[in-house]
Amino acid sequence: MSVASAHSAPLERDARAVNTRGDHEVRPGEIAIGVIIGRTSEFFDFFCYAIASVIVFPALVFPYVDRLTGTLWSFALFPLAFIARPFGTQIFMWVDREYGRGTKLTIALFLLGTSTVALAFLPGYAEVGAASAFLLAAFRIGQGLALGGAWDGLASLLALNAPPEKRGWYAMVPQLGAPLGLIVASALFAFFLANMEMVDFLSWGWRYPFFVAFAVNVVALFARLRIVVTPEYTEQFKSRELTPSRVTATVKAQWRNIVIGAFAPLASFALFHMVTVFPLSWVALYTDENIARFLGIEIIGAFFGLGSVVISGLLADRIGRRSVLGYTAAAIAVFSGFAPQLLAGGDAGELAFMIGGFILLGLAFGQSSGAVTNNFPKRARYTGAALTSDLAWLFGAGFAPLAALVLASQFGLIAAGGYLLSGAVATLVALGLNKELARRLD
Repeated sequence: MSVASAHSAPLERDARAVNTRGDHEVRPGEIAIGVIIGRTSEFFDFFCYAIASVIVFPALVFPYVDRLTGTLWSFALFPLAFIARPFGTQIFMWVDREYGRGTKLTIALFLLGTSTVALAFLPGYAEVGAASAFLLAAFRIGQGLALGGAWDGLASLLALNAPPEKRGWYAMVPQLGAPLGLIVASALFAFFLANMEMVDFLSWGWRYPFFVAFAVNVVALFARLRIVVTPEYTEQFKSRELTPSRVTATVKAQWRNIVIGAFAPLASFALFHMVTVFPLSWVALYTDENIARFLGIEIIGAFFGLGSVVISGLLADRIGRRSVLGYTAAAIAVFSGFAPQLLAGGDAGELAFMIGGFILLGLAFGQSSGAVTNNFPKRARYTGAALTSDLAWLFGAGFAPLAALVLASQFGLIAAGGYLLSGAVATLVALGLNKELARRLD
């Protein structure tokens, strides 16, 4: 196959012929649907791995150590995807420039789906010894590289086409994918846990959600390609300068905006794993509670999170996005001081922690993508927003499960709030120092 034939131009021409409309109108609602489908598929993959990292991998890959140590080793591999993600961004920005956005998305989402479904075939320590851990690490890195390439600019395009009085509302739309992805992933794992013996679940039952992930990615790919390669949207990407710039040049020119933009939403990114992955690990390690039942509690919390993401859009349009980020960061700081102890308070305490945490997460996370998008000039918005998102996930979320579990296991549940507090403080400092961010967000 020649290099020219690998270019996405033929694919894009076919998609344009099928999807061209006579009115040539760019519709925010249509962009929103594509964004939600795309983000839900990504987060579904993400949460399948996160849940398995607590209830499967310690027993499958690290059975030769105690449960706590096995979980810590599993969590040590967890951030590899976040470390790999900026490298994926650099690689796939080059693909975008050379071969087109359609080719980039196709390769990235197939890599994401392949890396995720490969986990379904992961052999355990009993079959291949230490190679099991190396395979798990390789598949996790593949997920991270793919997520760096899955940045399609649709969230930025949505924000730029939103009516001025509804910027906050449209900024929250991409964030709906997180609770939706968690709900679907948790429901699948809860179903298999509730209907299988644990020995069968650990042998083969846990693998099915990873098969589903590949199919979900294929659907998401076509939903996104339908938008990004049609003429009116292609023109919008060009006119709004949502085109890939070189990563090194963008970092050199926009390093301050990238750093500030990465720290501005850090409170929400730190809270992200404190109410999803960490509670599951604590319950699995330190209680006799049925894991399927606790996943049900997570699903309830995620529905509250879904509602608070929507509310964040209404609040941002009323009081300003920066104010929402600031107020929720302060609330998260307070939450970090007492809430982790609720996990030791039985059913009522767990429910209070999960619902309260997801409400705060939805309010803060709902506007975090807006903070990323609006902090860059046009020429650097596409690449700069991608890099900022990568770093926010790395610093805020990547090490959260490991740090929280280490602190909690050594010093008690109250210490787990320390990591969360650091994220809240980073957000407040970033919002206070960056006057340009204040001007752009309000």
